[in-house]
Amino acid sequence: MNLDRYELQVGDKFITFEFVSEGPKGKIFKVVQFQQIEETDVYNLAFGDFNPLTGELDDKIVTDNGDSEKVLATVVAAIYMFTEEYSDAWVYAVGSTTVRTRLYRMGINKYFDIANRDFDILGEQQDELKWYEKGKDYQAFAFRRKTSKFEL
Repeated sequence: MNLDRYELQVGDKFITFEFVSEGPKGKIFKVVQFQQIEETDVYNLAFGDFNPLTGELDDKIVTDNGDSEKVLATVVAAIYMFTEEYSDAWVYAVGSTTVRTRLYRMGINKYFDIANRDFDILGEQQDELKWYEKGKDYQAFAFRRKTSKFEL
């Protein structure tokens, strides 16, 4: 996707990405991490502000820096870079709140044709993964590059 986004700093092994959000609230350091779930090809997508006091990612804070679309485009760029390196990996994404999950769904719907060209996209309903359909409500999402063959 060719959307306006922030420059990403890529960490070791393409697992961690960092960038700086700039807006009315100043410069906010953001982190995107892909955390492997046990010994599987599934990675949880963790995203949030870097907390300098704890040295950890905070996915509950609401920054409201006026650049949410640019921030989401940057997270998507990190997903593209991660799945370029780990082509068989599934990325599992769920918002830390229902509002954030809805925001992710709105982003997927807005760019569905592009995303669907490059990724297998699943949505989770009642603990069951199904092929993603625009207009439906999901509790979580899973993505994998279309370089792999997958049967549901």
